[in-house]
Amino acid sequence: MPSETAPVELTVSQFVALLNQTLEYAYPSVTITGELANLRVSKNRWLYFDLKDETSSVKFFGTIYNLPGPLEDGLILKVRGQPRLHPLYGFSVKVQTIQPAGEGSIKKAAALLQAKLAAEGLFDEARKRPLPYPPARIGLVTSLQSAAYADFMKILKARWQGIAVEVIDVQVQGEIAPAQITAALEQFNAAAEPPEVIIAIRGGGSAEDLAAFSTEQVTRAVAASRVPTLVAIGHEVDLSLAELAADRRASTPSNAAELLVPDRAHVLKELKAAAGQLELAGQRQIRAAGENLHLQAANLEQNLLQIIKQAAANLESRGQLLAALNPHAILRRGYAIVRKGNQAVRATRQLSRGDIVKIQLATGGFAATVDQIESEKQSGKN
Repeated sequence: MPSETAPVELTVSQFVALLNQTLEYAYPSVTITGELANLRVSKNRWLYFDLKDETSSVKFFGTIYNLPGPLEDGLILKVRGQPRLHPLYGFSVKVQTIQPAGEGSIKKAAALLQAKLAAEGLFDEARKRPLPYPPARIGLVTSLQSAAYADFMKILKARWQGIAVEVIDVQVQGEIAPAQITAALEQFNAAAEPPEVIIAIRGGGSAEDLAAFSTEQVTRAVAASRVPTLVAIGHEVDLSLAELAADRRASTPSNAAELLVPDRAHVLKELKAAAGQLELAGQRQIRAAGENLHLQAANLEQNLLQIIKQAAANLESRGQLLAALNPHAILRRGYAIVRKGNQAVRATRQLSRGDIVKIQLATGGFAATVDQIESEKQSGKN
């Protein structure tokens, strides 16, 4: 007959320790999916809740730092943790991470978080900053293996050249994605020479695939960035909370590249058109200047001729005046100049009988002796 195994006798403490040791060895970490129930927070720090399905319920314990954002009973969660038997409070799972599961729960959790962050002003347009256009240095947060990265770089290089792109490779979905994305954003901000703009991109996917970019951790990191941010997650119809917090949102990763840099071909075309316009404007200016110069020259010539004509008239008038005042002209009219010595005789009182005077005529002259002097009164009567 088979021998029966003797029962193990343990104290309560020994049993708890043995069970925890067994659990730690067999199940160091488990992920459980279920409906959230009995959610409560104690002392603004400790987190308690249950996950349940149709037939069972499991208790969970953690801290508020484990929360991905606001939650409410009825959401479907995927919780990773460590199963433990507490010496006083019984069996529970110590929470490591919490993620909403299923499209409905993910959207509901995102809506709750959006309302909370909106009330804090994280999505206000007033806090949005303009992006440099085009930037010289870009910090890119994405998965190097993703099609989003390939599309972004293809469009960027095709449209513009000479931009330095530094990439931090991260997981863009799954449990570790939020922590990696947040760390990448913080790394760019803490750099000695941070980029001019930080871009976070990923391609399309299910609500669960995109959920990392609607977590409180990532959304707050985007909003807190000192460097301007541009976020493009999924397809045009997808909208993450990180995009709402960013300074600029792009509908797709390709659109992000289009928003960052101009189209080189279009710019060259515009430059060529502008050069043509400048050339035409220059020609018009030259013609206008030539016409203005010609008009000014004509006006100057007319003014100069007027000045010369006026000067000639003034000169002629002065010449006539000088001619009229010329003593020789007076002499030619029959007058004479009488001199006594070197002085001109202007009155009879300057003369005496017997004086010798010189008389200058228009042509030549002669000397005479004064025999008779008429008084000024007698001269006036004549």
